[in-house]
Amino acid sequence: MVKIRLRRMGAKKAPFYRIVVADSRYPRDGRFIEEIGYYNPLTNPAEIKVDAERAQSWIKTGAQPTDTVKTLLKKAGAI
Repeated sequence: MVKIRLRRMGAKKAPFYRIVVADSRYPRDGRFIEEIGYYNPLTNPAEIKVDAERAQSWIKTGAQPTDTVKTLLKKAGAI
C-alpha cells in the first residue's frame, strides 16, 4: 500500500521532516516515491510547506496519509 508519511531528517534532538509518498513496506527513512513537502516543528510557529496539488492527486490515486500527515495537510489547507 502507498502511504503519505513523514521522513525524519536533521540532527540528533533537532528533527526536521520531509513529507513523502512511499510504499508501506519501505523503512521510515529509506526509499520513497516522491517528496511533496516538509515540516519543521522547531520554528515558532511550526513551518509546513506542502505541494497541495500533488498531495490531492496521490490521495485520489489511493495513497493513505498517516494520522500525523493528515493533520498537517489540514493545517496547510491541502485537504
